[in-house]
Amino acid sequence: MKIAIEGCCHGELDKIYSTIEFLEKENNFKIDLLIICGDFQSVRNEKDLESMAVPEKYKSMCSFWKYYAGISKAPVLTLFIGGNHEASSFLKELPYGGWVANNIYYMGYANVVNFAGIKIAGLSGIYKSHDFYKGHYEFPPFNPGSMHSIYHVRNLETFRLSQIKKPIDIMLTHDWPAGIYHHGNIDQLIRIKPYFASEIKSNSLGSPQNERLLKLLKPKFWFSAHLHVKFSSIFKHDTESDEQKITKFLSLDKCLPRRKFLQVIDIDGDENKKFLSLDPEWLCILKKTDHLLSVDSYNRAPIDQKENVTITDQDLNDLNEDFQNCFEIPMNFKLTAPVHSENSSQKPESKDIYLNEQTTLLCEMLNIRDPIRVLLEKMGKSSIINESTTQLYNDLLDEDD
Repeated sequence: MKIAIEGCCHGELDKIYSTIEFLEKENNFKIDLLIICGDFQSVRNEKDLESMAVPEKYKSMCSFWKYYAGISKAPVLTLFIGGNHEASSFLKELPYGGWVANNIYYMGYANVVNFAGIKIAGLSGIYKSHDFYKGHYEFPPFNPGSMHSIYHVRNLETFRLSQIKKPIDIMLTHDWPAGIYHHGNIDQLIRIKPYFASEIKSNSLGSPQNERLLKLLKPKFWFSAHLHVKFSSIFKHDTESDEQKITKFLSLDKCLPRRKFLQVIDIDGDENKKFLSLDPEWLCILKKTDHLLSVDSYNRAPIDQKENVTITDQDLNDLNEDFQNCFEIPMNFKLTAPVHSENSSQKPESKDIYLNEQTTLLCEMLNIRDPIRVLLEKMGKSSIINESTTQLYNDLLDEDD
């Protein structure tokens, strides 16, 4: 199985796909899956640019909107996590993941999916200690503070990931695990990025939460981006058994000419299962931790270890029955916000936020809550969230405006 790994996308989908096409022709192979490690920038229209935390000079429609509109289609199944430069008003619709366009799947705040028998976990955003224990309180229109805090990793997602017991093949994060640079060519890294030296000396480069997950989950591969440099290392885990476990770490650059932003890896997979599917263990974790969901804007106490999840055979049997033993993710993408038009000087009218039917479906299947609806209820719009269909919610939001 050939999987292409890309670093920071920065909205350059056309260039990434053309690079893959070139590699396929040059090497006479076919890429089965593309993984993008953040800063995807899923901008649907001009309104989405208002929710993207980048300097004004970088606010550009780029090429994603054409895939969202159906003008273009991703030539390879594409999976991505969020970074710190995203169209947050769109991604907030999909806290548990979902299609942002045909053949392009977002992992949500945190997720575990399977592709061809390969178990892939992902954590969106970057770590900032001052927001880590807050809830998902951000709601558009964002202010300068919430526009940044929305992409900061939260305790709930790292706790959920820490509950995974079954082996992970691939782990995705935007920022690096803290200390990972000590397990590769650190001198070369500092030569390329000399201003990293002080952060490395103080051990403040990277995320301590990612470091904790690395040591706990022990995935075969860990892919990151964020720091705009290619860097690889091999992390050797301490184990109680004689079997040595290692994690191969790779971070890649952003999509620019003469930059090392793409790499193809070979990994064993099932040729008959080249599709994305939900992970039963992860779904059970979501169900058993839904009571921990918070939309509070203040720091809460760390999630206590007494909340640790135990998944029984009965839990899995019940889940199989609810899903009729079918966990393949349906291609149920639908437009929510209006599409950008290149030929029109008039911007399409677009709401600040939409409810997404993909989220509605998963929440109903698992009996868990959509953070957007919890926020709407907190804002006194309970008449909207008690309606039965997502389309009706969106119609009512229009009327409420």
